[in-house]
Amino acid sequence: MTEKKISPSREALKLRARAKNKKPKFVRAESWKYDRFSLSWRKPRGLDNKIRRKIKGWPPGPSTGYKGPLSARFLHPSGYREVIVFNVADLSNIDINMQAARIAHTVGKRKRALIIAEAKKLKIKILNLKVSKETEEKTEEAVEGEEAAAEETKDVKAENKTRKKPAKKASKATKPKKGEKKQ
Repeated sequence: MTEKKISPSREALKLRARAKNKKPKFVRAESWKYDRFSLSWRKPRGLDNKIRRKIKGWPPGPSTGYKGPLSARFLHPSGYREVIVFNVADLSNIDINMQAARIAHTVGKRKRALIIAEAKKLKIKILNLKVSKETEEKTEEAVEGEEAAAEETKDVKAENKTRKKPAKKASKATKPKKGEKKQ
């Protein structure tokens, strides 16, 4: 009766797949002729190169005409747009329906665990989630540890204020410079 409405990202992914099927496999010039050339694409730079000159009867080279549809560009295969996340505050800018988080590769274990914990609360999909026992433990500890760390820093600051600084030690006798004699 009522049809299920397909999300715009799913339609875009279907368009992308259709466009990809029409696109030829781009091969390196004359790679079929010589074993020393791999099939992987290399830009032809020679003056007489037939693929660069787009001569009829030679394989096509990549050009803007083979671009995928605009609606599908920069989409992850899951259908979400990727947003790189560097800290927990970046998660608040993500639209749950259209975007997914990718944790930056420079983020360490501790901050990664905090980001994962917050993303689970907000029900945000993480594209590069590495699930292991260590990260699960870190995620649970991160929430508890964050509160404890805040209390510890307050205690340490208060302790540093009350502690007296030690007196400076008397300076040692100076060493003679080059060319001077010892006394």
